[in-house]
Amino acid sequence: METFDAGLIEEIVRRILEEKMKNTALQKFDKAADESGVLLVKGSTVRCNPFDTGKAEDKVFLRDIFTLEESPRMACGFMEMEASEFDWTLVYDEIDYIIEGTLEITIDGRKMTGKAGDVFLIPKDTTIKFGCPDKVRFLYVTYPANWEQLVKERG
Repeated sequence: METFDAGLIEEIVRRILEEKMKNTALQKFDKAADESGVLLVKGSTVRCNPFDTGKAEDKVFLRDIFTLEESPRMACGFMEMEASEFDWTLVYDEIDYIIEGTLEITIDGRKMTGKAGDVFLIPKDTTIKFGCPDKVRFLYVTYPANWEQLVKERG
């Protein structure tokens, strides 16, 4: 009976998963543009990418759907979470429209719960916990559009 090198198997699996993640990040979704500048994204074609909350156990995914060139003032995208909760300070204004599931926003220990069809407005400089008891998918809109850059600058 042959013995297997567990380290080699682990390395092969890691490389396969890394390649799969790279390909996922490059996946396109359906987006159409009119010459007027109006854009249409087919939301059902958008697949979110892993988002690092700082906690390995969190299952949080997001995907911006417009580039800064297409929408230099507002950003928009989808976020999905599965039984996760993480702290966040918004350095931008954000509106969240819940498509499906339950989104919980906790501010200073007070919890607000939104369900499908509900909308949150979270003002700039608010410190919250994003959370969901099961699964949630929601559309976010931020102002200004360069929210990721602002988060990195905040450190």
